[in-house]
Amino acid sequence: VWEQVSFSAPRGQITAITGHNGAGKTTLARCLCGLMKEKDGAILWDGKPIRRKDRKRKGFLIMQDVNLQLFADSVLAEAQLGNDANEMEALAALERMDLSLYAQVHPLALSGGQKQRLAIVDGCLSGKELVIFDEPTSGLDPLMQNQLWEILLAEKQQGVTILSSSHIFEEVERLCDRAALLRSGRVAAVEQLGELRTKASRVYQLRFETAARAAVFAEGWPGAAAKGEWVQLRLGRGEPVARLLAQAAQSGVQDLQTRQENLEDMFLRMYGGQDK
Repeated sequence: VWEQVSFSAPRGQITAITGHNGAGKTTLARCLCGLMKEKDGAILWDGKPIRRKDRKRKGFLIMQDVNLQLFADSVLAEAQLGNDANEMEALAALERMDLSLYAQVHPLALSGGQKQRLAIVDGCLSGKELVIFDEPTSGLDPLMQNQLWEILLAEKQQGVTILSSSHIFEEVERLCDRAALLRSGRVAAVEQLGELRTKASRVYQLRFETAARAAVFAEGWPGAAAKGEWVQLRLGRGEPVARLLAQAAQSGVQDLQTRQENLEDMFLRMYGGQDK
């Protein structure tokens, strides 16, 4: 599924594994937690190879299909399964995810979003050194998404190594310290998000009176794309903004919009469009 995948995930940081659907994010997550056996390569812990059974002991994966990891007869029992949490601690964790009223309900009787929240509780109470979230906000409403983000940041402060497999760029930008971008089973880039933001270009969208004028203007700017009456282009730091504005005015620009390039823009630019 993937090859030449090499990146690190420091303690006390949240690392995103992101990429197109089918890029191999879930398979990679399952191997890191010891749920699948890799055919080749090595996974290191503190610089030393770690066996699959030890990865199972140290890691916890919150799956997309949480039905595969709910085993107890009640929500409360599930929250205490396989960890040292007492009843009070388990109920407090359930309360944070708005599940305490369902403490005696069978987990499989919950809605999809509630099951997802219960699996998140399991991961946070697991006491594992590595917790991996596979599409963590899948099935969560906006309120619960915000609650999850707060929980992940709290876990990070406790020194837990967190990996988040996600293609939701708002989530990655808000939560993560680093991002490993997968493309067709390869790592296209591993970036500190703080450093990545310094590489962001500024996106300019210009509207002209006619599509013909837009096309002529776009021809004069490398990387510019014309679509109907609109032209979109990017300028990096130090590139000639004054010349762009002057030429746009001379060409009869009707409207101009600008914004900072976000992580999704950079992701698409670095990937060069769809995988072949």
